[in-house]
Amino acid sequence: MSPEAVASRLAASRYLADESLATAIFLAIRLGKPLLLEGAPGVGKTEAAKAIAELLGRDLVRLQCY
Repeated sequence: MSPEAVASRLAASRYLADESLATAIFLAIRLGKPLLLEGAPGVGKTEAAKAIAELLGRDLVRLQCY
């Protein structure tokens, strides 16, 4: 898998990732490391997590910490 393949598979899940995000996701997968998504509300962090879970064939467990 390559960053381009990650971007393509995310697009198939209806999530359009830019090159830097696709590369970060690729590296996290390849290295077996966690990926921290941060940003303002509404920028797509949860949607990215859903698309990544689908890409990996895994369930997404979402925790809300207040």
